[in-house]
Formats: sequence, C-alpha cells, structure tokens
Amino acid sequence: MQQQIVTILGATGSIGSSTLDVIKRHPERYQVYALSAASQIDKLIAACELHRPQHAVVLDEVNAELLSQGLRARGIDTAVSFGPQALIDISIAAEVTTVMAAIVGAAGMSATLAAAKAGKRVLLANKETLVLAGALFMDAVSQSGCVLLPIDSEHNAIFQALPDSYRENPYQSSLSAAGIERILLTASGGPFRTRDINTFPQITVAEAVKHPNWSMGRKISVDSASMMNKGLEVIEARWLFNAPAEHIQVVVHPQSVVHSMVQYRDGSVLAQLGSPDMRTPIAYGLAYPERIEAGVKALDLFAVGRLDFSPPDFERFPCLGLAFAALKEGGAAPAVLNAANEVAVAAFLNEEILFTDIPRVIESALSRLSTLAALSIDDLMAVDAETRQFAHFEIQQKTVRC
Repeated sequence: MQQQIVTILGATGSIGSSTLDVIKRHPERYQVYALSAASQIDKLIAACELHRPQHAVVLDEVNAELLSQGLRARGIDTAVSFGPQALIDISIAAEVTTVMAAIVGAAGMSATLAAAKAGKRVLLANKETLVLAGALFMDAVSQSGCVLLPIDSEHNAIFQALPDSYRENPYQSSLSAAGIERILLTASGGPFRTRDINTFPQITVAEAVKHPNWSMGRKISVDSASMMNKGLEVIEARWLFNAPAEHIQVVVHPQSVVHSMVQYRDGSVLAQLGSPDMRTPIAYGLAYPERIEAGVKALDLFAVGRLDFSPPDFERFPCLGLAFAALKEGGAAPAVLNAANEVAVAAFLNEEILFTDIPRVIESALSRLSTLAALSIDDLMAVDAETRQFAHFEIQQKTVRC
C-alpha cells in the first residue's frame, strides 16, 4: 500500500478538521504535506503541531507572521507562506498525491483547478469551483487524468450509487445510456422547513446558523437555511455527473439519513444511507476504491424509526429556484448567482440585511449581470468581481436595515 501525501485546503473548517481526524486514524496510509487556513491561526498551529506538515499557508502577511511566531514558540519547523499563489504551490507540488479542496467560496477555485490540471486526486468539497467553472474544470479533469471524488455527502452518495464505469467516466456516456432516469438530490430542508413563512423577515443569525442535523460553518449553514446550498449542489451535480437540469430532482428529507439516490429505468432506486457525519464521505474519498474506518457511529435504523420525503417549497425557498434558473441560463449566470449569494450572506451574518433580502440581492444581480462573457477563467473571475461590487452597492443603497 503506497502512502498518500495530502494537502488540505481549508484545514481549520469543519471539512478540514474532519479530514485530519480520519487521517489521524490511519498514519500508515496518509501523510500531511501542507495545510491552509484563512485566519484561525491558533487552530492551524495546533494542527501543525499534531501532523507536522512541511508547509502551512494563510491568507495574508499579517496572519503569516502570527503563524510563524506561534510555530517557532512550539519548536515546529513548518514553512509558512501566504496568498493565492502559495495555495496553488501546495496543491501542485510533485510530492502531493491528494488534495482536499475545502476552502469555502470562490477563493478556493484557482488552487483546486490547478490541482486538477496537475493530475492529482482531488477530493472536492468546494462547491464554487464547479458552480463558477464547471465546464472548464471538468475539461481539466478529463485532460489530466485527475481522479475526482466528490465529498459533499449528497454527491458522494450519488457517486456510490452510479454504475462503476459511469461514475468514473461520465462524459464518455450519458445518463440515458447508463439506464438512469433521474438523480434524486436529498435536502434536509434546514431549520426553517416548517416555520411560518410570514415570520421569515424576523429570522435571526443565531437561528439561521443552527442546523438541525449537521455541524457546519456559518456561511454554509445560512446557505442550508435558504436552500441555496442545495441549489449550488444541483449545479455541481450537473457537471459532476453529466446530468441535465431536467434530470435532477431535489427531495426534502428532514432526517438526513438517505444522503441521495439514483433512479434507474427499470424502476430501481439505489440510495446511500448513513449517519449525518462528514467523515464517511471523506474516508470514502481518501481510500477509494477501498473502505476504511472513519470513526463514524453506525446507523441505527431502529432509532431513526421513519424516513420522510416531500417536494421542496420554492415559495419558501426562492434561492433554490434562482439556482435552477441560473443553471438553465448557463454562461455567466451561475457565477453571478454564487458571488451575489456570498456577498448577501456575509451582509446577513453582519446583520446588515434581513434573511429575506438574500434572494432579492441575488435576483437583482442575475437580472443585470448574467449576460456577461464567461468563456475563460479570467472572464469568470471578472464576472465574480463585478457581481460582488454590484451586490455591495445594492445592499448599501436599497436593503440596508434602518
């Protein structure tokens, strides 16, 4: 068994921390080469002390100095660097075999794309890479021979339920040729699935970040509460599995036990079930095609008792409808959707706008900017920047709380 050399982009977030937990359980299989973080320096120092990576990367020079001081104080000789190019460098280093792409937002796209072009095993937990640049990213995967393994619990479940030949080479065939009718993408419905819709303007940040099933970061938790998270996953699924939008159906499943399903032409529906713990898909990605122990509590179906399913309410969750519309429009629309959402969610978390203002900002951006050019990575990054500027202006001029 050849040891995998791993870079973790976003090591201090929930996915990064869970990845380190799985790796810690299998020191004979995995060695950490590099870790990155934005600003949680104390947490990054602790991870460096435990795993002794060769490199650690942070966002800027100020945090790099804080990290260097902390590492020196503990006698840790990990090399410190900062900035976007440093993220790319630790993703394409010759020694690295596997890259966990877990940086939230557009900031992780360039390094993830670089890892794919370098032919690494990419464990994809960064939604924005496929939302912004799905076609370009999948082309890079195809041309380099990169092994791409989805880590989102839903996409990982779909991957497991697909035929072997199709999941590894979806662009050499089609869903129809593989006998597949639909991909059924499950969603918990978040904390507001049954809340009176008339009270949505009163939703607080504390309520929005409290997910009933999953432990996640604040931005992703708000996305789950608005169901934008599921909308982004629909766009991801389109690119990961060569699946047109009309063959992707969202199914609300509040127990988060069935992580997603694949419906076949013969009437079969294959599902992957498990406890709501991200270490399961992480371990699957790290060890694929083998299975390893992940520290996850076994699923107790008797304790679960029942499994419920229902269609999504697009009036309650307009962000989901906006995501489907952006996918169908194509071009720059998904990049506009993502950038506007990031700005709006940040404003909500800062208590600058209401929860119900999030889809309004996104819809306004889509109506103004979705026809921008989107032929290259440079085009998409320009769209991202222009959308953020527009969304900030909208928030300042129209939707700021009094």
